[in-house]
Amino acid sequence: MVVTRAQGVCEYCGTHQNWEPFHTYHVEHIIARQHRGTDDFSNLALACHHCNLFKGPNLTSRDPDGDALVTLFHPRQHLWVEHFKIESAHVIGLTDIGRTTVFLLEMNADQRVDLRTLSEIRE
Repeated sequence: MVVTRAQGVCEYCGTHQNWEPFHTYHVEHIIARQHRGTDDFSNLALACHHCNLFKGPNLTSRDPDGDALVTLFHPRQHLWVEHFKIESAHVIGLTDIGRTTVFLLEMNADQRVDLRTLSEIRE
């Protein structure tokens, strides 16, 4: 059900499971169990292995542009297009939540940008 709701797309960085046939995307807890997150459908998100690894149990991080403590993007509470856009295969944070999430999840690591570039060529 989580995969169907997300249509096979990482709910953080927007990459598609089909782009990475050798990596199974994860059903992850938006709020980790150690922070009293539940197994409810509303607390689960589809995440690529990269985003899930870098997000871990984090709920916040420091805004790279101002150093304020900011909550991370929450796929059930926030709309992706309000916080991010794709520009030249890079994920751009449009808000403090977007910038902080891009930074912490290392969404623009070289291999992630390469993956998005290749997917644009294939489409």
